[in-house]
Formats: sequence, structure tokens, C-alpha cells
Amino acid sequence: MTEQRAGARDAGTERGRRESGTGATARRGDGRRAETRLRLFTAAVEVIAEQGYTAATVDAIAERAGVAKGTVFYNFGSKEALFAALLEHGIQRLADAMGEADTGQAAFDALDSVVMAQLRFFEEYGAFARVLLAEMWRTAWQDAVARLREQALGVYAGALRRAVAEGAIREDLDVETAATAVFGMVLTVSIERRALYPDRPIEQLHATLVDLLHGRVSG
Repeated sequence: MTEQRAGARDAGTERGRRESGTGATARRGDGRRAETRLRLFTAAVEVIAEQGYTAATVDAIAERAGVAKGTVFYNFGSKEALFAALLEHGIQRLADAMGEADTGQAAFDALDSVVMAQLRFFEEYGAFARVLLAEMWRTAWQDAVARLREQALGVYAGALRRAVAEGAIREDLDVETAATAVFGMVLTVSIERRALYPDRPIEQLHATLVDLLHGRVSG
């Protein structure tokens, strides 16, 4: 009986080791796949920013990422699916950065912080800013537009509503339209800076933008 119990324990231990090893292997595989997808996102946004979505090819994206063409299809299935996933990934990261900047400050303080967060995000991910401006408004990407409105523009809308409630902004303000306008203003200025005035301090842009924002929506 003692030998049977010992054998059972040994078998259980061995099974646990196998299961643990299988889990570790799966986690490594998931990590490698996530890394590959990020490489493809980086390559895709660079190629599409340079050539436009229509002209960009899977071959060019794969070459830029340093992977085989089949890797793109294995991970996404098509160029369209890759771009849709890229938009979803980028919009989520942008929305997260903007949301973290809005810590519930009073009135215009929150708006000022979110504007700076958007500027800094596009300073780091300039190619994604160009892709947003040029490509995502096409009919094919309406799901991405809806996600942008809900997640990223929603941060501005929330801050604007609080400012209205606090009396810092006029009550009749169309908050949704204002949120879209502010987001578009920051996006356009970010792209212009990278293209024409790369040495211009981001703080200078921020000061100008918030002055315009305060003057247009207050009182």
C-alpha cells in the first residue's frame, strides 16, 4: 500500500511537471506571437505612412518587419485585417495615454493635461498620426472611427462635460463636436510640427493650443 501511494505521488509529480512545462511553452509561444505582431504593426504603420494604404503591399510590410510574407497571413489573414488590427491597437494605446492624463482635475486643467498627452503620444508615434489623418476616415474603417470616437475622443468629451458642469464652459457647448475639433486640432498640429518644425518645443505648441482652446470654449 505504501509503495502504491508513493507511486501515485511520483506519477502526480511527473504529471505536474509535464503540465507546468506545457504551460511555460505555451506562454513562450504567446510571447513570441505578440512580439511578432508588434513588429508587423510597426512595419505596417511605417510603410502605410510612407506609401498610403492602397499602395502598401504585404511584401513591403513583411520585408520591413524582417519576416516572411506568410507570417503576415498567419497572424492576420490579409492586409485589410492587419490594418484593422493596427488601428485597434494604436487607438487603444492613444486612448490609454489620454485617459491616464485625465485624473479628474478641475475644469481646464484636465483638458490641458489631455492635450499634452496627445501631443506627446504623436511625438513618439508620428507615423501613426499620419496614418490616422490620411487613412482611417474611409468608409471601410468605420468601426475604427467609432472606436476612436468612443475611446480617445471620449476622454475630451468627459473633460469638457465636467468643465460645463463646473461653469467654466458655456452651457450650450456642443460637447461631442468640440471634442472632435480639439482632437483634430492637436493631430494636425502634431503632424505639421514633425514635417516642418521638428525643433519647435512641444511645450510651445501646447501653450498655443490651450490658449486657443480656453478662448474658444469658455464664457
